[in-house]
Amino acid sequence: MNKGILSIVPTPIGNLEDITVRGLKTLAKADIIACEDTRVTGTLLKHFNIVPKQLLSYHSHNESEITDRIIKYIVEGNKNIVLVSDAGTPGISDPGAFIIRECLNKGITITVLPGATALIPSVVMSGMAQEPFTFWGFAPHKKGRTQFLKKIVEHGCTSILYESPNRVAELLSTISELGSGEKRIFVIREISKMFEQYYTGSVDEVKEFLTQSSAPKGEFVIVLSNKV
Repeated sequence: MNKGILSIVPTPIGNLEDITVRGLKTLAKADIIACEDTRVTGTLLKHFNIVPKQLLSYHSHNESEITDRIIKYIVEGNKNIVLVSDAGTPGISDPGAFIIRECLNKGITITVLPGATALIPSVVMSGMAQEPFTFWGFAPHKKGRTQFLKKIVEHGCTSILYESPNRVAELLSTISELGSGEKRIFVIREISKMFEQYYTGSVDEVKEFLTQSSAPKGEFVIVLSNKV
């Protein structure tokens, strides 16, 4: 039986101090750290004086190929592999789900550390955490976008989704056009960073504010209530 393991370590989504002590210890002990961008992860490791044994580029374009290599490292080399994304928890709107499924299928030990994600802080800050909610990830950019949003507004629970700054106003306009302009919404950007900013009110109110504002920056988290 192999002694290798795959550890999923969340990394900060803004403030570097949000990483956990356990996360730092796991990174420091790793034989190989698989990461989306070695430069981004390298900056994080340098900040905490961690010298990695090896960094391995793992992203959406090479998932299948690198997954095979990682599994071989674990099974044949008994290596401890850590998987991180540029920010947040791998597998949530980031690469990671594929390698986790493959490792589960092969009986490889996996551990997932709790830690940074934009999802839960946003739901808590919205004041809607007591309501049942569904996480939808990113909306499609083009094909199927309207149908995707139609499914959300007709959904019976609070909905959480991610959106880029250049599409967020258009997304709220579509939600309004689908008959949900009066529903309660909470929108936050740059979460945990110095310029964290949030907006709350009806969909139409927040849409109007974002439309009139200068081009916003930073990834948005949108919490849409099913209620007015």
